[in-house]
Amino acid sequence: MKKLALLLALGCVFTLTAQTEIEKVSETISKSEIEGHIYFLADDLLKGRETGSPELKIAASYLANSFRGYGVKPNPKTGTYYQEVKLKRKFPPKDVSIVINGQILTDYVIVNTAAMVSNQDAIFLNYGLTDDYKGKDVKGKVIIVKAGSPETNEGRAAFRLRRTKEKLAKDHGVNAIIELLKVDDGMWSSIDHNFNRPTLSVDLEETNTSSNDVITYVWALDKEGKMAEQLSKAKKISSAISIGEKHEEQVISQNVIGMVEGTDAQLKNEFIIYSAHYDHVGIGEPDATGDSIYNGARDNAVGTTTVLSMAKNLAKYPTKRSALFILFTGEERGLLGSSYYVENPVLPLNQMVYCFNSDNAGYNDTSVISVIGLTRTSAENNIFNAAQAFGLRAIEDPAKEQGLFDRSDNVNFAKKGIPAPTFSLGFTSFDGDVTKYYHQPGDEANTLDYDYLLKFFQAYVLAGRNIANDNQTPVWNEGDKYEEVSKTLYQVKSN
Repeated sequence: MKKLALLLALGCVFTLTAQTEIEKVSETISKSEIEGHIYFLADDLLKGRETGSPELKIAASYLANSFRGYGVKPNPKTGTYYQEVKLKRKFPPKDVSIVINGQILTDYVIVNTAAMVSNQDAIFLNYGLTDDYKGKDVKGKVIIVKAGSPETNEGRAAFRLRRTKEKLAKDHGVNAIIELLKVDDGMWSSIDHNFNRPTLSVDLEETNTSSNDVITYVWALDKEGKMAEQLSKAKKISSAISIGEKHEEQVISQNVIGMVEGTDAQLKNEFIIYSAHYDHVGIGEPDATGDSIYNGARDNAVGTTTVLSMAKNLAKYPTKRSALFILFTGEERGLLGSSYYVENPVLPLNQMVYCFNSDNAGYNDTSVISVIGLTRTSAENNIFNAAQAFGLRAIEDPAKEQGLFDRSDNVNFAKKGIPAPTFSLGFTSFDGDVTKYYHQPGDEANTLDYDYLLKFFQAYVLAGRNIANDNQTPVWNEGDKYEEVSKTLYQVKSN
């Protein structure tokens, strides 16, 4: 009987503790404040928060002052809420002419190039993969290849295999690659928008890179695959390529950073990173209504506000572990802010035991939260239980074919060994109301379900608290691709 009473007492204590955590979360998060943040960040005034724009700097100031108002401490390295990120803006080269077998290419993007003039026979090299080079003399030559691989030639395969093909070409002394993309108008429009405009990269201040180290890489539209078919049968292929000089300039942007110290004498030396990107894609092609501002309410004003909610909560109710809040610039231009950060951390990376990223495309199921990488770390139950506490269900990535884990800032931390999933709005497939708003001008603040968002934010904050208060340090699950690099980072001996 005494044993039963003790168990009941312990159960009551556990219940009260759980309720207290839920109350702490509910007290600091309100639907009206969520709306306020999102409506500001997605306002037309900010013109889509393009990286490097004055409007993104306005957003950065708003976020920094939100941290300041909550009582969050500034970046420990600078004493401000900013980390300066040096970027390089490269403008597409002018005076471009590409002629293949007498056909002038008009739909193309210059992926990479130095100024060049070349008039020579070209070689059709199938997909431009390892086996295609066997027995071929391609040194100093122009090669023409099909996008993708024998397994898949869909548009995204060109992105995934670009670095592989570029390295193979360099290793074999190729002068230039022209890759033929068999894609529809929608996909080509997206590629054209992203590459035929100034590009941004992290400025490594390596100004002495020889033009001999750069290989010209061109994507050309081959909508129905007819050019590839013709060239694969041609006995001789002529090429004439002329590409003028390109212009570059430095751009300064900002990561926004704050911190809250933990309460436990030992665990406060471990940090949970709460992260999101606050940039979006700016102004682009107008939609059917004539709207050309890509407001980015879902992507990623929602994610940004998730982190603000976490910051407000922890500033009032700190957890055992310390918190580092990072809002990244340049995610939409190639994960630039997080790429810069992991090479220039404000605190040692081996003190960062978890990165709880938040990024979104959209949602089509308001009963769930989609966590990209949920089942890959030991913190799975901490997240699952938090979602359940607010009437939601946390699920693993339902669209692995999209490669979402590798398309947000979390992956740069994962590569360093830090467990890093991404907390996303609920979707069960990457279509419907997800693609309707993803990178579209219609992604406006007034199209969101704020009753669902309230539960979404509450679940994120409670999950963060659960992880930060757990006596067990979160780790990658056994066998994960990042387990070994994680052991190196944290100096854990392998069995």
